[in-house]
Amino acid sequence: MARVIPSRLPEAARRPAGGNGHPAPPPGLGGRDGPGWGAEPSPVATARVGLWILLVAVTMLFIAFTVSYLSRRSAPDWTAVPLPGILWLNTVVLVASSAVLAWTRRTHRHLGGKALRRGLLQAGGLGLLFLLGQIAAWRALATAGVFMSSSPYSAFFYLLTAVHGLHLLGGLGGLGYALSRSSLPAAAAQPVPAVEGATLFWHFLAALWVSLLIIISI
Repeated sequence: MARVIPSRLPEAARRPAGGNGHPAPPPGLGGRDGPGWGAEPSPVATARVGLWILLVAVTMLFIAFTVSYLSRRSAPDWTAVPLPGILWLNTVVLVASSAVLAWTRRTHRHLGGKALRRGLLQAGGLGLLFLLGQIAAWRALATAGVFMSSSPYSAFFYLLTAVHGLHLLGGLGGLGYALSRSSLPAAAAQPVPAVEGATLFWHFLAALWVSLLIIISI
């Protein structure tokens, strides 16, 4: 009876598909150039995650301030003072700046890069006007003899408005960075991540200020 001798495959054919003695990668995982190998988050995705972490951190900070404010106002030495009327005008200015940004973000691809830059400049100018209005409100209180050390209420007022103002300065910096990115040629035809992030943070600051004003007014 004839003996069947198995054929010998070439060395290259018997070598594992992975090469160098290593097994081939499982299906679906891909090789070195396939999906899932050495993948790194894009700078845009990283910046977006960082922005949301910042929003959560700022929210928690002001929640802590609000809880302390509401707890402290029940004390016997709590004495509220009339708020300067310019605060309401400041609120209109800040909300208007947020509306300008929303309109600019929605229409800039139809109007071009110049409209985008003009909207960012207008929103930034209104934000700066808001800060000047806050300084005017502090000066009005100081003229009336109301300082941070005058009462717990005035201490909270100066603290809350000052911390919000510092965050607004950061927002102005974000608008300035978005303005520099909007000068790129591709900015007129597609969304600019810097503009998207600065707009979101600005809307957040406007909503935060309205909430603070309601809290310190009641």
